[in-house]
Amino acid sequence: MDPGKWAEQEFGQAQWGDQRLTKRLVVLATQRTAMPNASVPQSCQNLAGTRAAYRFYDNDQIEVEQILEPHRRASLQRLQRRAVVLAVQDTTQVDLTDHPHTQGTGYLQDLKHTGFLLHSTLWVTPQREPLGLIQQQVWIRDPADFGKKHQRDKRLITEKESQKWLTSLQAVADVQKKLRETQLVSVGDCEADLYALCGEAQRLEQSFLVRACRDRLIEDEAEKHLWKYLTKQPMAGTLEVALPRQADRPARTATLSIRFAQVILRVPLREVKQGYPQITAWVILAQEEMPAPLDKPITWKLLTNIPTQDLAQAIERVNWYSCRWVVEMFHRVLKSGCRIEKRQFDDLNNTRRFLGVDSVVAWRVLYLTLVSRTVPQMSCTALLEVYEWQALYCFLHKTNQPPTQPPTLGEVMRWIAQLGGFTGSRKMQPGTTVLWQGLQRLSDISQAWLVFHPDT
Repeated sequence: MDPGKWAEQEFGQAQWGDQRLTKRLVVLATQRTAMPNASVPQSCQNLAGTRAAYRFYDNDQIEVEQILEPHRRASLQRLQRRAVVLAVQDTTQVDLTDHPHTQGTGYLQDLKHTGFLLHSTLWVTPQREPLGLIQQQVWIRDPADFGKKHQRDKRLITEKESQKWLTSLQAVADVQKKLRETQLVSVGDCEADLYALCGEAQRLEQSFLVRACRDRLIEDEAEKHLWKYLTKQPMAGTLEVALPRQADRPARTATLSIRFAQVILRVPLREVKQGYPQITAWVILAQEEMPAPLDKPITWKLLTNIPTQDLAQAIERVNWYSCRWVVEMFHRVLKSGCRIEKRQFDDLNNTRRFLGVDSVVAWRVLYLTLVSRTVPQMSCTALLEVYEWQALYCFLHKTNQPPTQPPTLGEVMRWIAQLGGFTGSRKMQPGTTVLWQGLQRLSDISQAWLVFHPDT
């Protein structure tokens, strides 16, 4: 939890051939960690630090990949000895319309909105523990191409935005070569339902799991269409899934019926020229058959190349897909917590360097949130220094005598959330917003504690 130690761990091995740049990166990460939603001048706290920060972000010799590389290496260590790790990915728009002076942006949903597209791939365990970033892809849409969407079928996938899924798949496959004992699974939403992805996954011998949206043709004598074939399969069992709160619905639990089958996918006509063969795959239908009157029924059609031969394996695949919302939370933290859309830089390259630092900061906030939910009974010393939990306890309990035994991680994270304004009951879990606000206050409280308790 100590911002300085954490920043050194995630960024201290950055290599530019100039140790001063590495030191500056660690300082910037420490400052951003202590105050993730503050402006650059606020987090730097003085004029000299602010100027040094802007010189770093304005340095054309610094590539974003160089900023993220030490974090990737640290993440790789966290993957060690894991049986399964999911590579969940998603795309979001970063809207910079309110900053028209920023050079290098493109259009978003229309020409009135400008910014860039961000595709993030995150390591996540089946227990929803985020282990770090694999990669981030950033691109802009040229205004000259606006209105040409109808021509996309004539272009190769390498010329489309869909290439992002294959690029991410390749990055995961490269890591898989280093981690032979860990099964890495690329997980995507229905936008990732591409035959090219299936073909590349087979070529790379890489596992994938996507939410399907296309009713593909299959090799079967009685039924040629994938989804009609699947709905005719017997129900294998049911599964209860906890659905997180979204803008248009509250959090709830859904009971899903499970059907699954092994199929052989025919090669679509447009993919024949690419030389992809027919692919053996497994499809899973998880469907809410009796939702509450006001609830929109949940239907997940999943496609994977991982053998799925019984109910337990089918349920496992559905649970894996339900982990995909973690990357959506990550983007929400990046926007609402780190406020990436509020940053005012003159050039998109500067924004991207800032994004490289704050993406890892956003991952840290998300990690603390989800780990505290997964293992709340763990001792808080796994994440906090002694002076941090003691300062937190004494501040909230209005005492100068901390307990002899450290509290649990669950207790401490609720206290931090209280610093950020959390007032929920014991049944409620604090979210990322109150946690990042509480972390800012904890940093100041801890530093004050050290002033009066230098031997802690």
